Amino acid sequence: MTILKLKIKILALGKIKEKYLRSGIDEFLKRLKPYAQINVVEITPIEIKDENLKDKILLQEGEKILSNIKPTDFVITMEIRGKEFSSEEFAAKIEELTNSGTQEIIFVIGSSYGIGENVSQRANLKMSMSKMTFLHEFARLILIEQLYRSFKIIKGEIYHK
Repeated sequence: MTILKLKIKILALGKIKEKYLRSGIDEFLKRLKPYAQINVVEITPIEIKDENLKDKILLQEGEKILSNIKPTDFVITMEIRGKEFSSEEFAAKIEELTNSGTQEIIFVIGSSYGIGENVSQRANLKMSMSKMTFLHEFARLILIEQLYRSFKIIKGEIYHK
């Protein structure tokens, strides 16, 4: 099986400001290079100054997100009420998508307010990292580390537990 053809795009609202998080993300992106082509697209969030406008603004952000998604992409949104996976189950899902001929997987990480309903409706899979709440910057690091772990599992390579 050739996983190298798989493309993964992470659409994330906001930039990583903390140096230690950027360092961790960069390290795992470097480790992922032998396994998949990974592209992180940072989308500028719209500042929400009035809570009453939150849903409207999330839809506007959603339009920015959706403009980065092709009809053939398999979209996985990170959502609180999404499906939870163990690392092994997540690896099996990545392998299943690869074997089914999926050419690009898109992961969407929203802002601290979440994602718009328009993006959620486009999702092929809604995924939750945990019942716990994480800063969206942490979510990016955790997702990228879990992608790396998935490829190690798929390839049968050793990675610490």
